[in-house]
Amino acid sequence: MNKNRIGSDFDDYLREEGDLEAVEAAAIKRVIALQIAQEMARSEVTKSAMALRMKTSRAALDRLLDPENPSVTLGTLSSAARALGRRVKLEMVKV
Repeated sequence: MNKNRIGSDFDDYLREEGDLEAVEAAAIKRVIALQIAQEMARSEVTKSAMALRMKTSRAALDRLLDPENPSVTLGTLSSAARALGRRVKLEMVKV
């Protein structure tokens, strides 16, 4: 065990390794994909219907809903939110 790490937290470890931003971005994408999928299920909106509402392809929607795919734009998020009668709210917080 590395005694230099005793008392530090996982964020400190990721920061030291240079991975914190990538891990946080992936976690945010997973949460957003889950929220969209949950709202689609709650509203009984199929993927095909959602893609039509967003004026996009089913493949593009699948990429948005894929928690492993970190690529997503604010425009796509806004479009998905509008298609579900929602809006996106982003907030910067002090670290």
